[in-house]
Amino acid sequence: GSLGLDLATAIDVTLIDDRPQKIPTGIKGPLVINEQCHGALLLGRSSSSMKGLFVLPGLIDKDYEGEICIVVQTHFPPMHIPAQSKIAQLIHLPQLTAAAAKGAPEQGAGNFGSTGRLALLTLTLARRPIATVVFTHGSDTLTLSALLDSGTDLTIVA
Repeated sequence: GSLGLDLATAIDVTLIDDRPQKIPTGIKGPLVINEQCHGALLLGRSSSSMKGLFVLPGLIDKDYEGEICIVVQTHFPPMHIPAQSKIAQLIHLPQLTAAAAKGAPEQGAGNFGSTGRLALLTLTLARRPIATVVFTHGSDTLTLSALLDSGTDLTIVA
């Protein structure tokens, strides 16, 4: 069977430019499976992409109670999307974090925002991504250790 649950548009929509637009589905959260609330990843169907309709991915929290909307964009306007077009899918996601602390805000019916806790990704300086680089010019060779991915689009060796 299919991994995802298909989502269809609730209304006719015509995209007249290349800006992202929200399309309602008529489906409200929370997503309940076997009498338990679950989160989900909202993705586009491959058939939508092949038609030039791009569904922007989204995350539906397990405590979200509002209407689930699909955010779409096309680079080839105008594009008409009839009501009941299956353009997206929901992929069930297990809870990946520990239970929220007491007093933590719930998603409720608010949408397109985050109520989750802050995640900080760090890299220990002793484990920087360093590589040995060899520069050769004619018969001269220079070998040195270099820090990888400095976040720029330019490489300067001095």
